[in-house]
Amino acid sequence: MDAHHLALSSLVTLYFFLSILTPSYCTDYERFANCSRPFECGSIQNVPYPFWGGDQPEYCGREGFKLECHQNEYPIIRFEPLDFRVLSISESHPIMTIARSDLWDGSCPQNNFNTTLNFTNFDYSYASAFQNITLFYNCSPGVHIPDGHEFTCKSGDTVTRNNAYFGEEFLTASRLQDLKNCSKSIRVPISRAPFMNELQEVLNRGFDVEYVCSSYTCPDKQGSKWWKYALGAVSCLITVVLILGIIFLINRRRMKKKYDPSILLSRSISYDPSGTTDQERGSSYFGVHLFTYNELEEATNNFDSAKELGDGGFGTVYYGILRDGRQVAVKRLYEHNCRRVEQFMNEVEILTRLRHPNLVSLYGCTSRTSRELLLVYEYIPNGTVADHLHGDLAKPGALPFPTRMKIAVETATALAYLHASDIIHRDVKTNNILLDNNFLVKVADFGLSRLFPTDVTHVSTAPQGTPGYVDPEYHECYQLTEKSDVFSFGVVLIELISSMPAVDISRHRHEINLSNMAMNKIQNHTLHELVDPSLGFESDCTVKNMITDVAELAFQCLQYVKEMRPSMAQVLEALNDIQHRDYIKDEEISISADDVVLLKSDPVPLSPDSALNWNISTSTTSNGSR
Repeated sequence: MDAHHLALSSLVTLYFFLSILTPSYCTDYERFANCSRPFECGSIQNVPYPFWGGDQPEYCGREGFKLECHQNEYPIIRFEPLDFRVLSISESHPIMTIARSDLWDGSCPQNNFNTTLNFTNFDYSYASAFQNITLFYNCSPGVHIPDGHEFTCKSGDTVTRNNAYFGEEFLTASRLQDLKNCSKSIRVPISRAPFMNELQEVLNRGFDVEYVCSSYTCPDKQGSKWWKYALGAVSCLITVVLILGIIFLINRRRMKKKYDPSILLSRSISYDPSGTTDQERGSSYFGVHLFTYNELEEATNNFDSAKELGDGGFGTVYYGILRDGRQVAVKRLYEHNCRRVEQFMNEVEILTRLRHPNLVSLYGCTSRTSRELLLVYEYIPNGTVADHLHGDLAKPGALPFPTRMKIAVETATALAYLHASDIIHRDVKTNNILLDNNFLVKVADFGLSRLFPTDVTHVSTAPQGTPGYVDPEYHECYQLTEKSDVFSFGVVLIELISSMPAVDISRHRHEINLSNMAMNKIQNHTLHELVDPSLGFESDCTVKNMITDVAELAFQCLQYVKEMRPSMAQVLEALNDIQHRDYIKDEEISISADDVVLLKSDPVPLSPDSALNWNISTSTTSNGSR
């Protein structure tokens, strides 16, 4: 190639690069001018990035953060199929307060939709200070509505009076059965602040939603300093100089080296270790947020063993920090589980839609083309219940019985919610019950075994639960059911009152399994030998009676035949009864734990003198206790 052709080639190449790259680098000040007009609507002023709306171009914000100004009075944000009124947006924290638009002027909704935010890219999540209430409409006259739980609603000229609202803690199994005689119901999140007198005031107060702002793609909206324009011009100049220098070096190299097509080919087909295409980076798959492998590798410091949080039947969990500052727990699934990729993605979609204050939030996973399947959860900082009962965080008296009761109730609440959503946990254990700094329960690994086969033909590779917690009937039929979770939860209850691990090979061979030990102690009237001495079983009559009733409930859950066990809804109802019962008032008729007699011939194995009045089963099958 002669000097003339080389010079011409250089100019053409320079023009090509400048025509493509220069506009993208040199129009920041134009974008700045477009984005510098802040979105304002009513009392909401200076709306921060990533929100955008009004006459702002779409690049001034992010997808899913568009606001519409309703009649110049207040902003509206849409989560299909509902519109929400934006009450406030914090300038210092990524939190906004919203309320349902269709419930603002009256508690009669136009549509029968539960409040479920459509987290299309998982940029939003409920803030921790929220709770769900359920509104029931047009209940028949026979439905019992307690005082303080009724409300009226007006739709046009029609006033409906026989309506009721309840928080989740009041929705017992019997009450839900009664409320089936209402024509419709909707679930609405509200602030966890103290309940006001009027339902409408509570609905108008709204609830908090957190959002993630992990990147800054729009020029600064604050002010219009001249130096920002100058900075854009300098950036243009530097870009042009760099491009000229690169082209000069490339052409000099071409003069010395003969063109080799194989080199170009090898450069154009480079391997992406993340296994994620450009189109998939930061995107979503049917609503599931996709993380790149490199992003999670960086977050966990290349899966540093020092960052391991635990190891389970599905994989190893690592602590990580994402680029946006979020602390996460990354579950690295074992290689033999990396199958049925499409099924994996579909099931993850189901799990990410489950929202409950006592369930660990699943943020997303890696792409189906990634070299490994990784799940990304919110990070819970205070360890597991197992850690606090008999692990590294265990200290005598550090976990008093009221806290243990709270853990039991919140865990049962989460499991009852899963069962109502047709999800079986399949691996309930104290290692999967996490605690935050306020000892709020967060159940982990819920429904994870849905992602992998559990039928008998795959029993050699399928997760089969954890020794000490496994439903004994599973070994006969290889079928895990909701009652399998109930059995495992019974073991958790015994751990909570004994502080002993589910399996301990140092114990007597008949007591290696805690469930066996508990059944024997309860039946032989030696419950006091099972209970953790630090709980005050021998010194506090109220604690003694509560622990006795919890042991009675655990005895029900640990029945060999699954039909003899209660449902999780019944277990939750019983625990709420134990937690709120006035034992001091009933002390005169309370019975000592040593006087409890459990008869194997009873259709439902209850103590004859049990303080609990449960209608758990009418089966006449023998309990089959071991």
